[in-house]
Amino acid sequence: MRSKISSRISPAQAVVLLLAVSALTAGAAEMRSVEVEKIDGRYVMRSEVHFAASVEAVYSVFANYDLSTQFSGAIVEARNIDAEEGGLPGFYVRNRGCVLFFCTSFERYGYVEREPYKIIRASVDPARSDFHLSNESWQFESEGQGTVVTYDLEFEPKFWVPPVIGPYVIKRKLRDDGGEAVKRIESIARELKL
Repeated sequence: MRSKISSRISPAQAVVLLLAVSALTAGAAEMRSVEVEKIDGRYVMRSEVHFAASVEAVYSVFANYDLSTQFSGAIVEARNIDAEEGGLPGFYVRNRGCVLFFCTSFERYGYVEREPYKIIRASVDPARSDFHLSNESWQFESEGQGTVVTYDLEFEPKFWVPPVIGPYVIKRKLRDDGGEAVKRIESIARELKL
């Protein structure tokens, strides 16, 4: 004798299923906002991202430029540069990116200031970079079991960016590509287990 299996689930089973799905998706990396503007030839960006990992772990990922190629497909090469005597530690990043049909590769050499687990500030050396100006900061704050990172960037490239559509396309690329990057950053941070 074969028994029939009901395709309906009880309210109790539905609650258990809902809780299980919520537990699996809770705390996943979430890009909360991205704003991009062009002001007097400079691009200004601000984003806020939540990571389901500790401040110490998330900070450690951002503080190590050597890890950049693992989470950003736009970064072709990146490395930390030791501080010169009496100076700040540095960084090198080479990006490759396309805006519509226009593709370019650009480099940034710069210096980094860090307040562990609170903020990282990075500025380019315009004499050795493809930017007249590039200042960025990452601010780290605990939120529940996770971390919120507020990222601010102001840059003026030496290379051509299509006028009018530039901010729109840059914002779209940052939002689309950034979503995958934040998931990878979270994954690396969770592996650190700090």
